[in-house]
Amino acid sequence: MVVEVDDSGELAASALRRIAEDEHMPAEERLHAETAVKEDDAEALAYLVDPFDLVSQLPGVELSQASWSSEQIDYDPDSPDWDPDEDDEADEDDGGDGDGVGDGGRG
Repeated sequence: MVVEVDDSGELAASALRRIAEDEHMPAEERLHAETAVKEDDAEALAYLVDPFDLVSQLPGVELSQASWSSEQIDYDPDSPDWDPDEDDEADEDDGGDGDGVGDGGRG
């Protein structure tokens, strides 16, 4: 999944609210979490989105592992460098069906 964060400050604020509402989080972990979400959008997103919740209701799907990463990029939807179908064409050329499943882990 790829997401675009339009407002890092609002994302961090939402994550900080979620952390503050977690009654079961130990104080030391809370301090670490607050620092992490202020420094990294991926960390903030991880406190707001539960990967298990995303797939738990899908038949035949079991979450094995989830990871987060982020990077800042200059996105220009009009640029030919940002062709959303570029990977699909490569999958079809490789004999893949373009869905990313079974195509070497791309998705």
